[in-house]
Amino acid sequence: MGMRVGYARVSSLGQKLDVQLDKLSDCDRIYHEKVSAGSTKLRIELQKALDFVRDDDAFVVTKLDRLARSVVDLSMIVQRLEEKKADLVVLDQGIDTTTIYGRLQFNILASIGEFERGLIRERSREGREKAIARGVQFGAKAKLDKKEIAQLVEDFEAPGCSKVDIADQLWN
Repeated sequence: MGMRVGYARVSSLGQKLDVQLDKLSDCDRIYHEKVSAGSTKLRIELQKALDFVRDDDAFVVTKLDRLARSVVDLSMIVQRLEEKKADLVVLDQGIDTTTIYGRLQFNILASIGEFERGLIRERSREGREKAIARGVQFGAKAKLDKKEIAQLVEDFEAPGCSKVDIADQLWN
């Protein structure tokens, strides 16, 4: 068995990490931060911990909600741990992929996450198709209308008109 790498997070400056750090006290290395899981800020310490963990290490958290923003986020984190051949231990929820039962429990959670991602993709595709059927156009709006484009082509084909002249006309 490799190292036990702990990760603790609280959402706001007013909250304290003490309880989580006490529970993670048997870890060889602990990463911690104060950042909301739902915020757009990067969880830098989480990234450092995931970068550090390696073969046969156990990545330890107190609760799943301290680790992931959603089931999809959790699934991506787990995939990263699997690629590194590291286990996941969630103390308060009794998940421990170092055991056969913990792996079974975790694979069920991962399957639910994969199912949720599939549903999101399917809903997005259906929404896009319905929008297209209603005439919604995706992508950036055209900078020029058909009449302006026709005028530029006509100017380009006119003798004595250069590309520089057309560019000046277009941008001024």
